[in-house]
Amino acid sequence: MLNDSSIRKSIDNYVKQRLKEIPTEINQTFYKIEQVWKCQNEIDFLYGYYVGKLEEGSLHFLLKASRATSGGYIDSFEIRGIIESHRQELRGIIEKSLEGS
Repeated sequence: MLNDSSIRKSIDNYVKQRLKEIPTEINQTFYKIEQVWKCQNEIDFLYGYYVGKLEEGSLHFLLKASRATSGGYIDSFEIRGIIESHRQELRGIIEKSLEGS
């Protein structure tokens, strides 16, 4: 579990930084996503994609920062909770990025 508030804050800051990079990634990487992976639309696909990328990156960031193993106090559900606390912001970023492309 994420006992230390500084660890939680570090992950939250990492997620916020990554959110700033997403519009550029979408414009450079994704172009006209069609019906992919049985998603309703591009927004759903990209939302799931970026939640996964943020979760993976957060775990990597945490392991690298703490030099810990993934056993013990690292709880992936807590990491997902931190990411999900930015749900509306992530969705808004994706929608604006798709409008601009």
